Amino acid sequence: MFVLTNEGKKYLTNGLPEKRLVEILDKPLKMDEAKKRLDDFSIAITWAKKNKWIEIKNGKLHRIKQPASIPEQDGLQLISKNKTPEKIIVDVLLRRNLIEVERETIGKKAEKLVGKKVNTLTPELIKTGTWKKVFLNPYNAETPGKKVYFGKRHPYNKFLSEVKQKLAELGFKEMGGPTIELEFWNFDALFQAQNHPARDWTQTYSLKQPTTGVLPKPKIVANVKAAHENGWKTGSTGWGYKWDSRKAAKLMPRAHGTACSARQLAVGVEIPGKYFALRRCFRPDIIDATHGVEFNQCDGIVIDKDLTFRNMLGLLKSFVREMTGITKVKFYADYYPFTEPSVQISAKHPDFGWLELAGAGIFRPELTEPLGVKDPVIAWGFGIDRLAMLKLEIKDIRHIFSRDIEWLRRQKCRQ
Repeated sequence: MFVLTNEGKKYLTNGLPEKRLVEILDKPLKMDEAKKRLDDFSIAITWAKKNKWIEIKNGKLHRIKQPASIPEQDGLQLISKNKTPEKIIVDVLLRRNLIEVERETIGKKAEKLVGKKVNTLTPELIKTGTWKKVFLNPYNAETPGKKVYFGKRHPYNKFLSEVKQKLAELGFKEMGGPTIELEFWNFDALFQAQNHPARDWTQTYSLKQPTTGVLPKPKIVANVKAAHENGWKTGSTGWGYKWDSRKAAKLMPRAHGTACSARQLAVGVEIPGKYFALRRCFRPDIIDATHGVEFNQCDGIVIDKDLTFRNMLGLLKSFVREMTGITKVKFYADYYPFTEPSVQISAKHPDFGWLELAGAGIFRPELTEPLGVKDPVIAWGFGIDRLAMLKLEIKDIRHIFSRDIEWLRRQKCRQ
């Protein structure tokens, strides 16, 4: 419904300004004389010219046409009688602020419901007290309501944030590194031989284009080269082969987060110091409930003069218990090219039994010394996705990356 504004009521009684202007132009009038005879002159001349009823010549107003009827004037008449004119007329009257939408008051809305049955107790009924005058339909409080699925963070994303937060609280600083990595940092700097089976094309991904990148500072490259060929100054005999810089310069998607640890050692570390990296890694594998071809890995290193293997075992055990709540943790002797001694850490999953979570050990001197570090460095790499399986009670690792909306809705909102 529409109602007249004060200006609209004025023009309903006196006529629109352009209508009155045309009526007084029985003969041409000077502009000043027309202004004296007509209030709202500027409005009148604007709309009269727009409708092509008048023209201005030699400073005088001349009438070209006197319309028999004016739709806007008729529209004001209709609205005054609670009728609605055509939309095109309504639009013009609204634009000229001659009419406005009639807005119901809270009282009017509530009054319409008096004596009727209502299903909803509205704010209008409560504020006006009209709820006492209506018949409220019975409400069964035991009937299940509509489920509301509020927004929340993905449970796995939340878990990763918790891991980072926990490590930061323990005094660890975060390390960085590119997703597309040089084989140098992914393998060579970690004292992994260039003919090692883990560097075969079936065990790692590679890039079609570009195929190679730029090696780091010549001094670092020379130290790593010597460590591979003859052990450099470490007292080792090295791997005893001719090291190839071209292979080290090849690009690949990062296969493990330990590449970030090598980069950090080369840049420089605090002693004592603690560092971690939580990064995406890529490795060919058969996808099943506990394996994927891309995964997140949480790597950490701790550097200090008096670190021992026992320190490392205690730290890893505490970390697993803290992050997953799992108390059954085991260590197994293992082998990695860049640590000695080395262990594997496993925790007991309620469905899969003992699940391998991480590899760890003390970095070999052939790794640390060419990068400029002579103090002991304990290191580990957690398959953080498997830790998430334990924490989130997930039976299939693929659900971590799932977009299954129903599964996501069923997950608990962990604050």
